[in-house]
Amino acid sequence: MRVIIIGAGTGGLALAHGLQRAGVGCAVYERDRTRGGGLQGYRVGIDHDGSRALSQLLPPGLFATFAATCARTPDRFNMFTEKYKEVLSLDGFARASADGAGAERSVSRMTLRQVLLTGLEDLVHFDKVFTRYENNPDGTVTAHFEDGTTATGDVLVGADGSQSPVRRQYLPHAELKDAGIAAVAGKVPLTAETRALLTDRTIDGVNLFFAPGGYSLILHVMQFPWDQDGAPKSGIGASDADLIKNWPGLQYDNTRDYIMLGLSGARQNLPADVMARDGHQLKDLMRELMRTWDPRLRALAGLVDPSTCFPIRIRTSVPIDPWPAGNITLIGDAIHTMTPGRGVGANTALRDAVLLCRNLTAARDGRMPLVSAVRDYEAQMIDYGFDAVRKSLAQMSGDDPIHKPVIGRAVLAAMRTGMRVVNHLPPVKRKMAASQQAYRGQDREEG
Repeated sequence: MRVIIIGAGTGGLALAHGLQRAGVGCAVYERDRTRGGGLQGYRVGIDHDGSRALSQLLPPGLFATFAATCARTPDRFNMFTEKYKEVLSLDGFARASADGAGAERSVSRMTLRQVLLTGLEDLVHFDKVFTRYENNPDGTVTAHFEDGTTATGDVLVGADGSQSPVRRQYLPHAELKDAGIAAVAGKVPLTAETRALLTDRTIDGVNLFFAPGGYSLILHVMQFPWDQDGAPKSGIGASDADLIKNWPGLQYDNTRDYIMLGLSGARQNLPADVMARDGHQLKDLMRELMRTWDPRLRALAGLVDPSTCFPIRIRTSVPIDPWPAGNITLIGDAIHTMTPGRGVGANTALRDAVLLCRNLTAARDGRMPLVSAVRDYEAQMIDYGFDAVRKSLAQMSGDDPIHKPVIGRAVLAAMRTGMRVVNHLPPVKRKMAASQQAYRGQDREEG
């Protein structure tokens, strides 16, 4: 069996590692021109499901390197008003799952990509822009690329993101819709000056600030186990330092300690040209929207590096009914793009990779017919993937009343009151934290 993977994102590369470990032939075709291309330095939370998936797919040594290159793990989820007043704080995010494999981790997207590219140097082909595929009379499938080259295999996996050309050809009726939300992201270097604008609890947590008008700010502090020059920091543990020092991916990684800011709001409440603005204009917009916020938060916005600012149009897949299975399939954002509302997009792609790897290996070994293996994967993926899509949209939609000019203030006040009540009821807080961790797979059992 030979598997063609279109796209070197999180799901596609994780799948390639799993197939390589299982002895299933595969190759990855990526449109970026170099290993250093693609997303640069923004955080992704790897939850229990994601960590467990990576521990199954990656070689043990590379998984250890992944763990060593993660930023400091946040140990709480904090919610504040725009005046920096805490309304709710949930502890316990740093706990590992019962099986010891799953744990909450915080990693730069660029760092994760460099980890996942390590060991696949002979399998990943860069500067390959996929254009179309065709099914062959012998049951194989051929992928065509913009440069005139082709690749033929037994299975083609679209792991090419929310704008997936594979999906457009394979499932043309599968649509994306606008969630009605836009965001502006930016980075601030973590220095003595910027650290002084944060509290200890903010530094150690994932932080969400809610403001009138439906605006919200997500703030993460990313502290890595290497210094500004890329050298391992002292005091992090000799074995971890050795892993980082000898990790070839570090030479391609541009991540140093930083604070990530992501300000979002309903599209109807933002300038019509927000998606066309440059970094300086986006920084100015962030400062304007935060003009009545706590002075420390305004100061952070003023220190954002404009070159790191970019706009994000939040979109979501429209769930569709199951389709007839074949030797073409999809994973990750290529089939279930979701809003960041539940923070499980990358982790759902990793669940896809584990399941699809397991089934393709079974097909290679003769334990399942190939089409049955794909059908079984898609049936499970459609169930949990589109469930995550729906729940993520419910958490982040421009149609939410909180974005309305009058009723929105009443909704915000009620939400804050409810959070404050929970914050003073430890048993309810523990139950809420446990529910959130269960959703993120803390003790999930999968066959």
